[in-house]
Amino acid sequence: MASFCIIVTSSPLESQDCYSAYRFVQAAIEDGHSISGVFFYQSGVELANSFQTMLSDELAIYPKWCELADKHAIPLQVCVTAANRRGILSEQDSLQNDTPALFNLNPPFQSVGIGELVSMLNESDRSIQF
Repeated sequence: MASFCIIVTSSPLESQDCYSAYRFVQAAIEDGHSISGVFFYQSGVELANSFQTMLSDELAIYPKWCELADKHAIPLQVCVTAANRRGILSEQDSLQNDTPALFNLNPPFQSVGIGELVSMLNESDRSIQF
């Protein structure tokens, strides 16, 4: 079976790619493949914003990713630079900016550098970008 690294670069509000990535990960796991991790980059980091709210007739993809990551121990890694540019801060980032109560990146999402993507790519058999 193959090991996959998933890269999400599209905003969950502008395309269906975040949901397509989620469904791919589900299907891959069901087929016996492993997921080395999911890296959210560029506009894809917007998925990790815990302050987002969805209307009742819209798909709330954030809790679905959280549940999937917890159930299968999948690392959800968020590029710190892309996230900070879009106002998405981890607790550590907010402490460094002297705004300790203002953070919106929570576990299972992790704030990481681009080097983590390189490590994930090296550990995986294949990578897929959504």
